[in-house]
Amino acid sequence: MQEVLKQTISDDLKNALKSGDSFKVGILRLLLSALHNKEIEKRGKGEKSELSEEEIIEVLMKESKKRKEAIEIYSKGGRQDLAAQEAKESEIIKIYLPEQLSEAEVEKMALKAIEKIGAKNQKDFGKAMAEAMKELKGKTDASKVSEIIKKKLSS
Repeated sequence: MQEVLKQTISDDLKNALKSGDSFKVGILRLLLSALHNKEIEKRGKGEKSELSEEEIIEVLMKESKKRKEAIEIYSKGGRQDLAAQEAKESEIIKIYLPEQLSEAEVEKMALKAIEKIGAKNQKDFGKAMAEAMKELKGKTDASKVSEIIKKKLSS
C-alpha cells in the first residue's frame, strides 16, 4: 500500500509531462525529490529505504506547511504574485494528502486526549499534545492541535 501514493504522484508527473503542464511538472518533481531525500535519509540511518504511507504523508504535510508559511510571508511582504504561486502549489500537494479534519473534529479529539491523560494545566501540554497527535497525525496541522490544547489548558 505504501508505494501506491508515491506511484500515483509519479503517474501524475508522466501525465503532466505529456500534457505540457510545466507548473504541475515542477511541483510533482519537487515532491518526488523530497520523498527520495527521505529514502536516502533512512538508508543513512541503516534502515530499509522504502517509505511507509505514514512517512510519505509526513513528507507531504511538511511540504504543505512550507507553502502555508511562504504564503503568509509573501502576503505580509506585499508579494501577492508569489503568494498566489505558493497557494497553487499547496492545492496540488493537498490532492495527495488524506482528507483533513474539520476544526470541530480536531477539537473533539484534542479534548479526548486531554481527558485521557488527565491534563490539568500548561505543564501537561507536552503529554496532551503527544496523545492527541497519535490520532491526528496526517489528518490536520499540528499547530491547530497545539492552539486548541493550549486554549483548553489555560482556561
